[in-house]
Amino acid sequence: MTQAMMSRFHNPVLSPNQCGSSLVQTIDAPLPLVWSIVRRFDNPEAYKQFVKSSTMRAGNGGIGSIRDVMVISGLPAETSTERLDKLDDDMHVMVFSIIGGNHRLVNYRSTTTLHEEVEEKGVKTVVIESYVVDVPAENSKEDTCTFADTIVRCNLRSLARMTENMACITKNY
Repeated sequence: MTQAMMSRFHNPVLSPNQCGSSLVQTIDAPLPLVWSIVRRFDNPEAYKQFVKSSTMRAGNGGIGSIRDVMVISGLPAETSTERLDKLDDDMHVMVFSIIGGNHRLVNYRSTTTLHEEVEEKGVKTVVIESYVVDVPAENSKEDTCTFADTIVRCNLRSLARMTENMACITKNY
């Protein structure tokens, strides 16, 4: 992965009332397998642990589609309405925005990119997810980023476990 890729997709401009971060997860599974899960805007619950269920409000999972997400209990959220802003199957880029719902992640925009990394032991997939979000008046930037980082990190780890298990099963057949 080149520095140009990072600056192109994961270098957002933040306003004074926003925070953001980039998280990286290396997955021991082929990029096409990982991408086949990530790109499914219509099925975030496949690997996102905090999603109880989702339904498509508009579209079929392509750019401009809107989904309603029900969040598991225990989080300071109930629902999230999300729009798919970009889906590039050639560059392995997905961008979505939270446009409504009952939660604290106002003006949240996520960019996820997948990259292949060749190592001595084989080919791995590097997933980078970055986001920008408004900081609520009653929160600090640090608290807001810590909360969002925790969710993204859990989702990326879940994606890794799931796809590594799928890749292992595939290798054994």
